[in-house]
Amino acid sequence: MATRLLTLAAPAGARRGPGLGAGLLLLAALGLLGLCLALARGEAPGTPGPWLLGTLALLLVGAAGLRGAAQGEGRMARTLPAAGALLLALLAAEALLRAYAVPPGLIPTPSRVGAALWAARTVLLRDALTTFVYEALLGFVLGALAGLGLGLLAVRFRFLERGLLPYTALLSSVPIVALAPVVVKAIGLGWPSKTAVVAITVLFPVLLSTVRGLHSASAHHLDLLHSYAATPAQTFRVARWPAALPFVFVALRLSVTLALINAIVAEFFGTEGSGLGFRIQIEVGRFGLDIVWAAIVVASVLGVASYLLMGALERRFVPARRP
Repeated sequence: MATRLLTLAAPAGARRGPGLGAGLLLLAALGLLGLCLALARGEAPGTPGPWLLGTLALLLVGAAGLRGAAQGEGRMARTLPAAGALLLALLAAEALLRAYAVPPGLIPTPSRVGAALWAARTVLLRDALTTFVYEALLGFVLGALAGLGLGLLAVRFRFLERGLLPYTALLSSVPIVALAPVVVKAIGLGWPSKTAVVAITVLFPVLLSTVRGLHSASAHHLDLLHSYAATPAQTFRVARWPAALPFVFVALRLSVTLALINAIVAEFFGTEGSGLGFRIQIEVGRFGLDIVWAAIVVASVLGVASYLLMGALERRFVPARRP
């Protein structure tokens, strides 16, 4: 009953904010789409000023729509602003690039990138399989397991912690552009060398976060378990591991996106003819910027999906903290 009264007492503008925001977003998107279609049918204008003003005006309408759509806590308020902002950005870029007649060899339009993405889907999927599965994902798993194992050993044996961690922190600062060519030359041009690069770069943050998390267990909790004559395994399971999980997942969420980036960068130093990094490097030399951006889109989608998956796993295995 109280909830019903609060709803009736709320201002009418606040209640219809998300709906009005969605309407403004749709209006701005349709207006930008109309500009894009008009520019696609005609020649590039000699004076792009009016097109620029029209695009900016529609973006202002879209910004007002985003503000309205973000009100509330419903599903639409959580998803519509992000989707609407992406749509408006793509349509505005399409309109401005066409209005100013920017050469495709310099900056391709989003529509041209989408066409290239569809036309080269077979090649890009094969490159994504090499880069994401064989190099980034496998290297991430190997590096994460190695980091967790070394972290457990370092906490269990104090001499390892004091003798290993200082060098670990030092090695973690080595840039990828210095590490990748050394590993590629040592192992070879195939995907195992990129897997090794990714594993090395993932190992260090996971190791450091694991050690810090295991040491973050409450001292009172540890003293209580010690007074109950708990074994080291029981202490680890009840106190140390639950305290370390948030730290571990922070490192995993950061590393899962860096794994894909490091795999792409490592491919710049030599491959056997496949991979997203190889495709980007080759097409940049050919001025095939539409294929380059298509490969970037594929890599971005894979990176975002990996990050979201790791966030879902964190929500599944890490209990929510109560205020």
